[in-house]
Amino acid sequence: MSKGLLGKKLGMTQVFDDKGRQVPVTVVAAGPCAVVQRRTPERDGYAAVQLAFGDVKPSRVNKPETGHFKKAGLAPRRLVREIRWDGPDAPEVGQEVTVGIFAVGELVDVIGRSKGKGFAGVIKRHHARRGSMTHGSKYHRRVGSLNAGTSPSRVFKGRQMPGHMGSERVTVQGLTLVRVDAERNLLLVKGAVPGVRGAWLMIQASTKA
Repeated sequence: MSKGLLGKKLGMTQVFDDKGRQVPVTVVAAGPCAVVQRRTPERDGYAAVQLAFGDVKPSRVNKPETGHFKKAGLAPRRLVREIRWDGPDAPEVGQEVTVGIFAVGELVDVIGRSKGKGFAGVIKRHHARRGSMTHGSKYHRRVGSLNAGTSPSRVFKGRQMPGHMGSERVTVQGLTLVRVDAERNLLLVKGAVPGVRGAWLMIQASTKA
């Protein structure tokens, strides 16, 4: 069964387990998320729920979005995402989903947008090896040979080149939930997750658990 929440990355800290070992964790403010819409196999071909999270000013919401929330009887929210969710315990439209759906020790997948690095060369972007620094070489951090000359006389698609780095959708799989704080709507996830502080995240049950 799939299930999930939307949240915001608050930052990283450390906690200690029962054996006194230091555990690095990411603190995520997750939920409560309102269910705006349900997808069913009979109508849509798959089972999912559309969750909404975060406060937003009414002036930032356009008329179609306002009507979408009004149909569900909800106030507009900042972030709307769809998460696959099947099974008899799938929430109905108008209900709220909290961190209580997860338990300590459960494995989750966290989806977010990675930090933007701007324009980067092949060494930083693709971990290429630099050229020789001695024997008169003046070619140190550039791309190097791209392809054969006469044939094919072009650069193949997919060649690793300098360019924009980061700011892309990243999924980190199989992270362990260290703590679930239902009172403050917090999840403590072992390890690092994508994004800067304040980044929006999707936390869902691990597909490989």
